[in-house]
Amino acid sequence: MVKSKYQSVLDLGQQLNIENGDVKEENGILKIKGTAKNQYEKNILWDKIKAIGGENPSDIQADIRVADTSVYARHTVKSGETLGKIAKHYYGDASKYQKIFTANSDILKNPDVIHPNQELIIPNI
Repeated sequence: MVKSKYQSVLDLGQQLNIENGDVKEENGILKIKGTAKNQYEKNILWDKIKAIGGENPSDIQADIRVADTSVYARHTVKSGETLGKIAKHYYGDASKYQKIFTANSDILKNPDVIHPNQELIIPNI
């Protein structure tokens, strides 16, 4: 029963290719574990869990680890994106684009010039 309640979390875990994933139901509690690529993907999973079960759900226990803690995320630039749009997506604040620019200064020379298919580091802040 509780597994079906959180099925969209399990589906998201598959979409994100969570590694070493395990799911079991014990005494009405769904126990999930696995390793996300980065903190951003872990946060997406937790946001989904909270959207379904509330701020402190009692019917799910999640042990989600992070494989790469050196960055918040990695982002492949899509056509039409700006550093401000990317910062808004990851941090909720477009003005933090400078942090992304600084973290990628080896490949970016101007914060107003990015190209599709560039892979950018989204730093922890």
